[in-house]
Amino acid sequence: MSEPNKLSRRGFLENSAAAGAAGAAVARYVPASALGLDGKPAPNDRIGVGLIGAGLMGTANLKHCAEHDDVAVTGICDVWKSKRDRLVDEFKPSAKPYHDYREMLGQDDVDGVIVATPPHWHCLQAIHACEAKKDVYVQKPMTVYPAEGLALKRAAEKHGVITQVGTQIHAGENYRRVVEYVRSGNLGPIGVVRTYLHYRRSVEGYGQVPDSQPPDDLDWNLWLGPGPQRPYNEILAKSAAYTAQFMDYSGGMVPGMAPHICDLPYWALELGFPETTSCFGGRFVTQGVGDAPDTQEIHWQYPGLTMTWMSSAVDTYGFNFQRKPGGRHHLGIYFHGVNGTLVSDYRVHNIVPEGDALKDVEPPEPSIPPSPGHEREWLDSMRSRQQPSCHVAYHVKIDLACTLANLSLKVGRSLRFDPQSETIVGDDEAARLAVPEYRAPWKFPAEYVES
Repeated sequence: MSEPNKLSRRGFLENSAAAGAAGAAVARYVPASALGLDGKPAPNDRIGVGLIGAGLMGTANLKHCAEHDDVAVTGICDVWKSKRDRLVDEFKPSAKPYHDYREMLGQDDVDGVIVATPPHWHCLQAIHACEAKKDVYVQKPMTVYPAEGLALKRAAEKHGVITQVGTQIHAGENYRRVVEYVRSGNLGPIGVVRTYLHYRRSVEGYGQVPDSQPPDDLDWNLWLGPGPQRPYNEILAKSAAYTAQFMDYSGGMVPGMAPHICDLPYWALELGFPETTSCFGGRFVTQGVGDAPDTQEIHWQYPGLTMTWMSSAVDTYGFNFQRKPGGRHHLGIYFHGVNGTLVSDYRVHNIVPEGDALKDVEPPEPSIPPSPGHEREWLDSMRSRQQPSCHVAYHVKIDLACTLANLSLKVGRSLRFDPQSETIVGDDEAARLAVPEYRAPWKFPAEYVES
C-alpha cells in the first residue's frame, strides 16, 4: 500500500497552474462598531451583516437576518451593479454598496458576511472573510473541490470565527424527530442508508443558448474570478439552479442538493469522512447547454455502514414519496435497520417494521430543541461564540463526500480517503485533481492544507 498523498505546499506549487500568482492580500481586521469589550457584539448593539452575492438565496438569507431588531445590513457586494443597487436601495441608509468583496471585508461596521456567490467563489471568499475576522454564513455547496473544503475548515478554526452553512432544512422539526428515532435504537443495527433525488430538467435542459457579450453592468471578469476563463453565457450567470449545469463553476447537482438530503443520516448517525467513495453516471439524456451529469449513482463506505445516493435530472419519480404525477422534484432518505426501515423526506417520515419487531414500540419523546431559524442560529452564535448546528467543521464531512464523489466520477474509479490524515490514499492523480487550479491572479490558499 502506498503512503498517503500529502496535500503539501510543495505539491501545490508543482501541480497547480494558478499557484504562482497571488491575489490581492486581505488584511485581518477585528470588527469594531458592533463589538463589546469581550470581542463579541454587546447585548444592546446591532450586528452588522454584509452580503457577498445578491442573488436569490443570498437575498433570502439577508432578509431573514434583517427581520431581527438587533441586525443592521451594512454592506451589499455584487459584481452585477443592478442586483447590488436594488438591495442597497432596500436597506438604506445603513447598507453601503461594494463592487469588490475585499473592500467590504475591510470595513469595521461589518461583523459577519453571507457568502452566496456562485459556488466556485465560496472557498476563497469565505477564507478571506475568516482572515478578516468576519463571521461567515456560506451557502451550499460549501466548496467544489476536496482541498477547498479542508482548507476552509482549517481557516475557520485558525481564525476562531463563527460559521454556518446554508442547509436550511436542518432547522426543520421533521429532521429532529428522525434523528431522535434513529438514535433511540428502535430500528436496531443499521447497515445501509439510501438517499435519492429525482428532479426534471427535460431533455432540452435549459436550451442551447449561445455565448454572448455580458450585460454592460456586469463585471464578467470578476464574476469568473478564480474559475476558468470562458465567454459569458446567460444560463451560466442566471441563478444557482442554472449555474449548476456547469461543473467548473458549481460541481453540478450533487454538491448542490445532496448536502440537504445527506445531512439527515450524517446528523442521526454522526458519520465521519467516507473511507471509500465510488461514483458512476454522466450526461446521458440532457442536451442543453452545460456539462453537468444528469445521472449520478454514488456509494460511500463508512466503518460498518454503506450509504448510497442516486439522482436523475430527467424524471420526478419519488418512490415512497410519489404524492402526485409530475411536480418539481422528489427526494428521500431510507434508514434500513434490523427491526425496520425509517423513510423520510423533508416534511414527513414513516416506519416500516420487519414483521412484529416494532410491535408496541413507541417513538421517543422529543428532546432536540426547536431551531430559532437557521440564520438566527448564526446570529445568536455570533454573540455567544459557540458554534451553531451546521458550522463548517460539521458540514465539511458532507461536503467532502460530495466533492470526492465528483472526483471519483472524473477519474473513473473508486477513491480511498484516510479520515485521520485527511488525505486521499494510493492515487496520485486523484490527490492532484483534488486541488483546484485557480485562474491568475487568484491563488488557492495552500497554507491551510499543507502538512
